[in-house]
Amino acid sequence: MATAETPTKTRRELPPLMRLSDAAAERLRALYGKAEAGKLLRIGVKTKGCSGMAYDLDFVDAPGPGDEVVKDKGLTILVDRKASLYLIGTIMDYEVKAMSAGFTFVNPNERGRCGCGESFHV
Repeated sequence: MATAETPTKTRRELPPLMRLSDAAAERLRALYGKAEAGKLLRIGVKTKGCSGMAYDLDFVDAPGPGDEVVKDKGLTILVDRKASLYLIGTIMDYEVKAMSAGFTFVNPNERGRCGCGESFHV
């Protein structure tokens, strides 16, 4: 019980669940503006690959009851609540290479990746 003599504890703000790089924000803004207009990107994790888990991206019409809403750089993305522990502190990026382009993830929780880079483990 807080009294005049004992200060109340102030809760510090939690860091964002996920963040977007400038490149990811630019690409997502383009997708939201054209091909995926009116939809939101949902990010999850599913069992897949030789390391055990893979990122799962899907465009949906609205947040579901199990979604965490993340806002960054003026954009909204959704994170499947079941995947949130695996994704805390992750930065989503967008890379263009000679033969491919796509969203990538810099995840501080990853402890390893498979050789092909398709899956990871924590």
